[in-house]
Amino acid sequence: MSQNAALYRKEIKGSLMLAIPVVIAQVAQNAMGFIDVVMVGQLGSQALASIALGNTMFFFLMIVCMGLIVAVEPMVSQAYGAGEVEPVARSVRQGLWLGLTVAVPVFLLLRNIEPFLLLIGQDANTVAQSQAYLRAISWSFFPWMGYLALRSLLAGLERPRVVTFIVGGGVLLNVAANYTLMFGKFGFPELGIVGTGWATTLVYWTMFFVLVAWIQFRPEYRQYGIFADIRRPDPEYFRELFRIGWPIGISFGIESGLFTMTALMMGWIGTDTLAAHQLALQCAAFTFMVPLGVGIATSVRVGHAVGRQDPDGIRRAGVVGIWLAAIFMTFTAILFWSIPRTIISIFLDVNDPANAAVVGIAVKLLFIAAVFQLFDGIQVAASGALRGLKDTRRPMVINFISYWILGLTTGYVFGFVLDYGAEGLWWGLVLGLTAASILLTIRFRRQAHLSQQRTLPA
Repeated sequence: MSQNAALYRKEIKGSLMLAIPVVIAQVAQNAMGFIDVVMVGQLGSQALASIALGNTMFFFLMIVCMGLIVAVEPMVSQAYGAGEVEPVARSVRQGLWLGLTVAVPVFLLLRNIEPFLLLIGQDANTVAQSQAYLRAISWSFFPWMGYLALRSLLAGLERPRVVTFIVGGGVLLNVAANYTLMFGKFGFPELGIVGTGWATTLVYWTMFFVLVAWIQFRPEYRQYGIFADIRRPDPEYFRELFRIGWPIGISFGIESGLFTMTALMMGWIGTDTLAAHQLALQCAAFTFMVPLGVGIATSVRVGHAVGRQDPDGIRRAGVVGIWLAAIFMTFTAILFWSIPRTIISIFLDVNDPANAAVVGIAVKLLFIAAVFQLFDGIQVAASGALRGLKDTRRPMVINFISYWILGLTTGYVFGFVLDYGAEGLWWGLVLGLTAASILLTIRFRRQAHLSQQRTLPA
């Protein structure tokens, strides 16, 4: 075996060892939202509509703010790769400060969002329940931001396994808290949809405090003294964190906004079309958790190589991450292409004539999803590789051009001007994701090449 092949084999092993627990944690995190929807479904269609509206607002803001906090990850990984201790602690502390800074205005917005929802034409009864739900879940925003900062620390240090167990415990606690608070069990009042919000708040605070305790009392983290000077703001690192993080937040918002706008346009076509879209998108979102975890691992591996000034290591980490994501998504694409009705039967009775219209549309959308699976995996891994280089502004521009100018516009033209309906809208998604995957991969190759040039001897 050549030395280069041996290095790639080592990189593959390192990436998988880091990615697997991250992927499991991402899948478990995704399961919380799924469980909420299933349990709220027992309360009726009005409750489902209310939580759907509330979650649309809550999770969009969460995803945008999450981008800011994710900047802790490359800062920690680069410092760790360079063998530096103090920058690790300073980065995480300012991540906690930044989380508090963004959580306060979001908290106030969520608690007073009812006029906006009425202004955009939402049903008054739905809005009233959504507002009550958002007032309960708004208390979870800061612990979620803090949890993300601490999770980024563990990812950057290549010690993410404990997060998997914490999230797994969070899923079980979520089920128990939902059951207790939604349905009024064990002497608690029956809170309905509001109980779901309080259950989520309880889960996020618990996860945050467990992670704080783990980092505070485990011997391997004592050298960092993460909470030693937590009361003292650090303007230098705060500015650097914000500089790296705000383009990531915008990028996350751009991509999330593409799917949100597509869902709204599906609603213009009809109820069956929207239902089929949500069903097919749920399948795609579930498989996306794997390349998302790979992207996080790739960001860390690239950051470590940057820290130790290893340009070949930067390139290897990025290439391996992109290929791992592409290989997995090729496998899921084959499944979507070959057994779409079997996959749909997980959610609906495909033999019930009442579901025929939804099933028919969903089958067509899963065929298209099979096409964009590959490109979706590549773009998220390439984004992770660029994040490891602290390269966030140009990817933000690439995402805007790919998703909103190219993907959304093309989807509208295909869907409504050329009258291809739901399929046309999804071909717009394919085009946007394809463009992003190509442009982000090219960007990474160029940045990796530049890093190699910078380390060449004069």
